[in-house]
Amino acid sequence: MRLKPAIVILQAEIDEAYPTMTEQNEHAEQSMVHIDHMYKDWFLDYASYVILERAVPAIEDGMKPVQRRILHAMKEMDDGRFNKVANVIGQTMQYHPHGDASIGDAIINLGQKDLLIETQGNWGDVRTGDSAAAPRYIEARLSKFALEVAFNNKTTEWQLSYDGRKNEPLTLPMKFPLLLAQGAEGIAVGLSTKILPHNFCEILDAAIKHLKNKKFELYPDFNTGAMIDVGNYNDGMRGGKVRVRARIEEVDKKTLAIKDVPYGTTTSQLVDSILKANDNGKIKIKSVTDNTAKDVELLVQLAPGVTTDQTIDALYAFTDCEISISPNACVIIGEKPHFIGASDLLKHSVQHTKALLLRELEIRLGELEDDWHYSSLEKIFIEKRIYRDIEEETTWEGVLTAIDNGLKPYKKKLRREVTRDDIVRLTEIKIKRISKYDTFKADEHIKGVEDEIAEVNNNITHLNDYAIRYYEGLLKKYGKGRERKTEIRPFETIQVNTIAIANTKLYVNWKEGFIGTGLKKDEHAFDCSDLDNIIVFRRDGKMMITKVADKTFVGKDIIHLAIFQKNDERTTYNMIYVDGKTGFSFAKRFNVTGITRDKEYDLTKGNPNSKVHYFSSNANGEAEVVAITLSPGSKARIKVLDFHFEELEIKNRGAGGNQVTKYPIKSVKFKEKGRSTLSALKIFFEKSIGRLNKDGNGILLGHFDETDRIISFYKDGTYELTDFELTNRYDPDNLIHIEKFNPERIVSAIYYDNKSAQYYAKRFVVESQTLKNKYLFIKEGEGNFLKLVTTQAEPVVTMVTGKKKADQQEEELALHETIDVTGWKAVGTKIAGNDLKEITLVSDGNESESPTLFD
Repeated sequence: MRLKPAIVILQAEIDEAYPTMTEQNEHAEQSMVHIDHMYKDWFLDYASYVILERAVPAIEDGMKPVQRRILHAMKEMDDGRFNKVANVIGQTMQYHPHGDASIGDAIINLGQKDLLIETQGNWGDVRTGDSAAAPRYIEARLSKFALEVAFNNKTTEWQLSYDGRKNEPLTLPMKFPLLLAQGAEGIAVGLSTKILPHNFCEILDAAIKHLKNKKFELYPDFNTGAMIDVGNYNDGMRGGKVRVRARIEEVDKKTLAIKDVPYGTTTSQLVDSILKANDNGKIKIKSVTDNTAKDVELLVQLAPGVTTDQTIDALYAFTDCEISISPNACVIIGEKPHFIGASDLLKHSVQHTKALLLRELEIRLGELEDDWHYSSLEKIFIEKRIYRDIEEETTWEGVLTAIDNGLKPYKKKLRREVTRDDIVRLTEIKIKRISKYDTFKADEHIKGVEDEIAEVNNNITHLNDYAIRYYEGLLKKYGKGRERKTEIRPFETIQVNTIAIANTKLYVNWKEGFIGTGLKKDEHAFDCSDLDNIIVFRRDGKMMITKVADKTFVGKDIIHLAIFQKNDERTTYNMIYVDGKTGFSFAKRFNVTGITRDKEYDLTKGNPNSKVHYFSSNANGEAEVVAITLSPGSKARIKVLDFHFEELEIKNRGAGGNQVTKYPIKSVKFKEKGRSTLSALKIFFEKSIGRLNKDGNGILLGHFDETDRIISFYKDGTYELTDFELTNRYDPDNLIHIEKFNPERIVSAIYYDNKSAQYYAKRFVVESQTLKNKYLFIKEGEGNFLKLVTTQAEPVVTMVTGKKKADQQEEELALHETIDVTGWKAVGTKIAGNDLKEITLVSDGNESESPTLFD
C-alpha cells in the first residue's frame, strides 16, 4: 500500500482539529445574540421583578413583599412585648434580599399608619415631616388587630426565602381590605400605583353592605384630617381626581389659622409654598408662624389692605393649602398588574375573606371530627374494657388485631373508619388515665364537641351570615377612635384671575401701540396681576385681548385698555364710529364675554379707513348722553345734536350698529352721565360651599343694586353684614340664615342660655351696620347657641315640650304678639326650659319675607 506523505497527514489532522475561518464565522453568526435582543430580555426581566417584588401590592393581602416579610418576622418574634426596631430589621433581612434602609423605611411607614403595628418611642410625624428616631431607639410589636386578621399558619401558603434557608408566606391570609385602609404608593418600570387610604369603619360597613347585596360608596380618608372634594374620584381608578384642602379659620380681620395639612404635605412644605407665593406677589402677608404641637396650627398675619376672604381664596389657589391627587389603583392579580377601582378591591377582598373563613371552618371541622372520633374510641376502649383483650397477646400485631376485633361491635356508631393509627394511639393510653377515667366528663366533652360541630356546620352552610358577623365583630372591637377625620364637602372653583393681587404695573405707549410691564419710560396705565388678560381697543375700530407680558405690540393709536374679565355680561362698551366706505357714522353698544387671545377683531363694518369717534367703557351698563358736532361744511341744517345711548340695545360685538348721521362728524363729546340700562344683578347662594354666585346655583337671595347688602346669622348667635362680592365666604357649618338685607325688617330670634338652662326669644332691628364685622346678639356664655331666626313680619312658632314622650305638649307662639321689639343687645324673654324638644317656624305666607332657613 502506498503511504501518504507525512505533511499531507499532518494537514488533515490540523483541518479536523481547527475549522477554517469561514466555518468559524458561520458558527459565530449562528450563536451570536444581538444586543437589542439582550436589552429587550433584560428590561422585561427587570421590569417584571420591580413590579412583582418591590413596587406594586398583591390583591390577596394588600402588601408589598417587604411589608409582608416585616410582619412575618415580627410574628416570629412576637411574645407580647415590644421589640427594638433594629432587631426587627435584622430578623426581616433573613427574608428580604435588600438593605436595612429599605426595611427601616417600610416599617416606619407601617407604624405611622397606626393599624398593624403598635409603636413606642419617636416614630416621627407625617404632618410636620419630622423623621423617626434611629431604629435602635424605637420599639414595635404587632397590634391585636394584626394578630387577628393577618396570621394563620394553617391557611398560609409558603415558599422558600431568597437564599433557600427559610420559609416565608407567599401571601398573608389577610381577612380585611388592608389595601383600602392603608393605601399604597409605588413607582415601577412602566407603571405606577397610587391607592388612597379609606376610613376603617366605612370599609367594614361597605363590606357588610356588599354581603347584604346593598349599594355602598367608598371615599378616601386621611389621618392628617383636612377636607376633600370627591366629585371626580371615579372610584379610585385612572382618570379620577380628588381635591384636598386644609381648614383655614379666621382668627381676626388680620390673622388666619391653618388647622391641618392636606394629605402628602407637611407643615414645612406648606410654609415654604406660602412664602413663595408671597415672594411672587400672589398673596400679601406679613408673616407665617408654625405653632404646630399636638395639633397643626399655622398663623398667617395679613398685610394691610388685604381681606381675609380674598387671602383664603388666594391660599387655596396659589399654595399647597389645596392640592389635587390623582389616584391610580394598580394591584397584582395572578402575577400580573391590573387596574381596578376601590369598589372592586373591596369586593375581591370580601370574597377572599369568605374563602379564608371557609377554609378555617373546614380545618376546624376536621379537628373537631378527629376529636369526636378519638374521644368516642377512647370511651369505648375504656368502658367496654377492650384493653383486657390484649393481655394474652404476645406480638404487636396480635395486640392491634385484638383491639380491632374488640371494636368491631361498636364501629357502626362511629362516623368514620377506624385506622391502624387510631388503634396504635389507643395502646398509648396510660393505666393511670384508665383507672381515673370519668364517664360523665367524657360524655360532656363529646357533647360539647358535637355542639361545636353543629355550629361549625351551620356557619359553613350560612357562610355569608358568618362573614357579616365577622366584620361586625371587627367593627365593634376595633372601630372606636377610627371615625372619619377628613370632611367630605364640595369645593367651589376659584378663578385665579379674580383673586390674584395686583403685583405688577402695566405701562402703555398709546401712539406707538405697545403695552407691557417693562415699558417703565412710558405712561403707567394701572396695576395688575401677571395672570391677567388685557383688553385693548384702537382708533381704527380693532380690538384685541392679550396676556400681561414684558412688552407686547397691540397696534398703533390705542384709545382704551383694561383688565379683561371673562364672561362679564355687565361691562358694556358704547361706541360711535365712521364707516370708511360710506362715510356714514354708526353707534353701537356691546359686551365682550369671551374671545380667542391675541386675535384681532374688527368692531366696525370691516371697511378700510373706518375710525372711532367716541368710545366709553361702563362697568354696570350705564348709557350716557353725548354731544355730536357735525363738520361746518356739511349740508345738515342742525350742526349740533345730542345722542342718547340708552336708546340702543346691547348687542354682540359683531353688530354694525345703528346709523347716527350720514354727514361728516367733527367731534363727539361726553355731555351727561346716564343710568344703567341693565336689570339688577341676581345673586344666588350655594349652601354646600358657603359661596355667592351669579350662575343660578343654590337659592336666589334677590336682585342687587350697588348699595344693597347681605345679612347672615350664625349658630354662635352672631350676625354679619356684607356686600355681595363673589369672593365673600360664609361658614356653611355654622350658618343658620342668610338673606338680602332690609334695614326696616324686624329680626325675631330664639336662643338657648346654657347657664340658666332656658330658651329666650327677642325681637330687634339691626342697628350696627359695619360691613364684615360680626355682632353677638345673644347672651355671651359657653354652650349658648342660636336656635332659630327669621325676619318674617308676623312669625309664629310651634314648640314641643316635655321630657317624656307621653308628657309632651305642643304649643303655638306668635312672637310678634308676645315679644316686644327691643335693642339688639337686649337679653329677651324666657319662653321655655330645657325640656323644649322641638321648635318649628310656621310661615306667615309671605314668600318674599321668608328666605331660606338652614337647619
